[in-house]
Amino acid sequence: MLRATMAKDTAYDGIFFACVKTTGIFCRPSCPARKPLPRNIVFHASVRECLLDGYRPCKRCRPLANVGSAGPWLDRLLAAVEADPSGRVTDADLRAMDISPYRARRHFQQHFGLTFQAYHRARRMGLALGALRRGADSAAVGYDHGFESASGFREAFERTFGTTPGRSADVTCIHSRTLESPLGPLVSCATDAGVCLLEFADRPALERQLATLRRRLRGAIVPGGSPHLDHLERELAEYFDGARADFTVPLLTPGTPFQERVWKTLRTIPPGETRSYDWIARTLGRPGGQRAVGRANGDNRVAIVVPCHRVVRTGGALGGYGGGVWRKRFLLDLEAETLVEA
Repeated sequence: MLRATMAKDTAYDGIFFACVKTTGIFCRPSCPARKPLPRNIVFHASVRECLLDGYRPCKRCRPLANVGSAGPWLDRLLAAVEADPSGRVTDADLRAMDISPYRARRHFQQHFGLTFQAYHRARRMGLALGALRRGADSAAVGYDHGFESASGFREAFERTFGTTPGRSADVTCIHSRTLESPLGPLVSCATDAGVCLLEFADRPALERQLATLRRRLRGAIVPGGSPHLDHLERELAEYFDGARADFTVPLLTPGTPFQERVWKTLRTIPPGETRSYDWIARTLGRPGGQRAVGRANGDNRVAIVVPCHRVVRTGGALGGYGGGVWRKRFLLDLEAETLVEA
């Protein structure tokens, strides 16, 4: 890490951060500023660790901007997948592209929740589902998407979607992609009806949220684009730039009747303001129901857009936040200092 920092190696940006004891700031390894003495550098693996250790972000290299962005190598790899989604990209192919297979596996596991090979398979199956829905023959779809036999395609389809290719019309396809943000990568999902998930990629409860989403919608999550996700990406960029206070992207947030009432109430809290768990409970006619409100708040699957970060404890203490209290503080400060002024 020290060698990469001193060499200002951009390949390590987003993998670790260098904290400077003498200035109290933390930087990307590639920061162009003059490097401190090695004894004055502390390394951390995440923005959260840097902030909790008392360091503030460097204004020169802006380590909060697009945290986790992999750079040109990821663009090349995704372009190769899109150029031939039905093909195979082996470790040898990756090395020929000057991409470390280990690096690809690590990045995809960290930011997409699955290995690169699993991502490629899921992308292939999502396209196959689209072809079936357009009326294509099942056997032809299997061969067109890289399967050597109809039985192999059927087995893969059932593993992915929980049903046979012949019943593809009954499948809810949940498209997923990772969006970059100043707070780190966000996993986003959408169906044809709207955005159904926006969550920090490192949230411990992400796997549970994805499992709940699959169960609620009776669908499968596959990598791929969506007009709703494009809409969401634009509005999030405007939000973090301080140019947007409210979101208009369509949402799909099925839950229990009580959860849905809580989530609807969250969207009535103006940006730059907060409400207590007690206030929400009383607003819903459930005085004393703060814990139930807290659970519903924690089960919110669309962070930021459904602003569960605006709920605090009675008295003003921040309370918990699934994405980390440091992110909650960041969002509240952003809205109070930028959006309200706008």
